[in-house]
Amino acid sequence: MLVRGKHILTSADPEEIKDGALRIQDGIITEIDDWRLLRSKFPDDEITGGPNDIVIPGLINAHGHFSEALTTGIAEQYTLWEWIQALVARTAPFLDDEMAHVGTLLSGIQMLQSGVTLVNDMFVYDPLSPKAATPEVVKALEKIGLRGIVSFGAGDIRSDITTKKLLKEHESLAEAAENSKLCDFRVGVATLGVQSPELFKETINFAKEGNFGIHIHLQEIREEVTAIRNNLGFTPIQYCAQNGLFDFPTIAAHCVWIDSEDTNILADHSVGVAHNPMSNMILASGVCPVPELRGMGVNVGIGIDGAGSNDSQNMLESLKITPLLQRVKHLQATALSSRDAFKMATIEGARALCVDKEIGSLEMGKKADFVVLNGNSPVLANVHDPFQALVYCAGTREVKEVWISGEIVLKDGEVINVSSEEVVERSRPLAIKLVKSAGLSNLSSLF
Repeated sequence: MLVRGKHILTSADPEEIKDGALRIQDGIITEIDDWRLLRSKFPDDEITGGPNDIVIPGLINAHGHFSEALTTGIAEQYTLWEWIQALVARTAPFLDDEMAHVGTLLSGIQMLQSGVTLVNDMFVYDPLSPKAATPEVVKALEKIGLRGIVSFGAGDIRSDITTKKLLKEHESLAEAAENSKLCDFRVGVATLGVQSPELFKETINFAKEGNFGIHIHLQEIREEVTAIRNNLGFTPIQYCAQNGLFDFPTIAAHCVWIDSEDTNILADHSVGVAHNPMSNMILASGVCPVPELRGMGVNVGIGIDGAGSNDSQNMLESLKITPLLQRVKHLQATALSSRDAFKMATIEGARALCVDKEIGSLEMGKKADFVVLNGNSPVLANVHDPFQALVYCAGTREVKEVWISGEIVLKDGEVINVSSEEVVERSRPLAIKLVKSAGLSNLSSLF
């Protein structure tokens, strides 16, 4: 198959190929070159894309929570510290396997519609029932054809769940991911503040024994840093470094309230950072020092975050707001460019997650994860600079096709493998059940 575009944005060298094409064979990019040259070389190949389209690598959602899929648009009056208690802690005991499955489908469809081909997810809940819920995340991702790095956000401070039970959930999710074609596993740490010393120690042992990477929230708000410093004598980043967590490939979400010492530690330990601009604004958490981190060599990806904290699951919104937020913070138009944001959402996110050898850019030998944007839409009618057009102009209506490993999973804005209407209908009674069980009826108009 040949994938044609007026602008092929590679996230590699060269950054752009005008009037170019990719050749895909067995799910792999085998050639990238001028359209006319490849067409003459392979005259019998099928063609997708078109002479006015923009072709980009699949976007990487570096941090999210499918566990929040049924609580979108609720509890806006809380900052993060309050929101965790008012929403997450109250819904966590009532999430089950069906909610995990349908919620993943619901959020996953929105991600595909905004050009996401890989999501790094942390499912945060209290595993009280005998049946593990997190393997359903993997099953749902397989169903819609979305690539995932999955983790369970373990914590034992707010409940009486044993360390053994929490480790069993990790094991169940790791096994599901191992048997999946699209998913990989990381050990999740919700935050240091919700883990006992015993659980933190066993988490590190589990990662060591399985040779797993780590997915953790770090220094999202001032209160978190203050509480850990008071209890443990260090910032969360300093504590993780001293106690061996960063010995494993680590992706750290947020990293808003950090100082120069924290930044140096992240750089020295090659910790990737997932920047979540939308949820940081909605929950009044602050602004991640993205230019400073990148300047120190830290790989920074862009995360959508969960549907209870963003609340949209639209990656293109997060892509656009990333440079805008830094410009407002620094009062400087050059604080972060559209090209910077594009790299963060593609190859830099892949590096932060240690998957850049396979995906994150359009290069020969890499997996054929790519997105075709409709160049005949009014929004993209006149593309003066394709990077600015993508970051500042494009929306979900411009996402014409999404391909993962050379398989089409979204066409003309609609997912291929599931019925969006059926997923929506399945989600409604589950959302009502969850909100009612959690005692949040006063916050919801579903009743």
